[in-house]
Amino acid sequence: MSLGMLHAVAALVGICYGGVADNHLPPPSTIANLFNSNGITNVRIFDIDATTLKYLSGTGINVMVDIPNEDLPSLATGTLNFSLEWLQSNIFSNIPTVQVKYIAVGNEVFLKDPFYTPHVVPAMMNLYQALQMSVMIRLLKFLHDTGSPFMVNVYPYISYINDKEHISLDYALFRNQNVVQDGGFLYANLFDASVDAFVYAMEREGFQGIKIVVSETGWPTGGGEAASVAIAMVYNENVVRRVANYVGTPRQPNEEMEVYLFDLFDENEKNGEEYEKHFGLSGLDGVKIYDINFN
Repeated sequence: MSLGMLHAVAALVGICYGGVADNHLPPPSTIANLFNSNGITNVRIFDIDATTLKYLSGTGINVMVDIPNEDLPSLATGTLNFSLEWLQSNIFSNIPTVQVKYIAVGNEVFLKDPFYTPHVVPAMMNLYQALQMSVMIRLLKFLHDTGSPFMVNVYPYISYINDKEHISLDYALFRNQNVVQDGGFLYANLFDASVDAFVYAMEREGFQGIKIVVSETGWPTGGGEAASVAIAMVYNENVVRRVANYVGTPRQPNEEMEVYLFDLFDENEKNGEEYEKHFGLSGLDGVKIYDINFN
């Protein structure tokens, strides 16, 4: 079973590189030249050997890396952090991620090692989640090191209509009289709670101070429940007012925020739910549906 790391490509033929032999095999230091001289650009490695991976590093050769069957139980039952650390120490510390085309989770498990069969799928699931986390951590490190913002789309309307049992309309519209406590923070609206959820997630991974830009937020004027001109005005006006007054969020009080309202015009050819066509401040003819003071 394998986890794909790269997008699918055209048909190709690679080579399997096994090492179950005596000491007469060519040393790992020579295999990159061997592959290149034979026009081989894709190779499968059965044994996770740091030396072999390091010699392939930077060669442009795509690699399928096998996870030993005996490692499957620990990967299946371990934590997400364990899977992440396993990937980093065994694979990604030795070869760039862009060269890892597939990760094969076990080899001939169902045929020759049925003892490990129950561990294959749980191991794959943990590894898949760890790979996603690994990508996110690299993204956050890049944003932190370059001083770039993390851009998020925040739509309380969509959260509200999909979970009305737990989210009130007033909470989505900044009109809630009660507060929701999350640890030491109190939230009176869903917008703040959503933004701070991203802040908390980044801080939990060790990245503080990354600015969040709300690259989309808005409320539809039609096409769905609680979608009207009056309600859209209430939501967007409250967003603008909070940004203009440097209200910030409970985790980042009095902070300068950057928010982009969605949308300038209705978009009648958008796919999805009907309400997605009705976020515009103006109609298809360019006539304003309602006014918003951006200052």
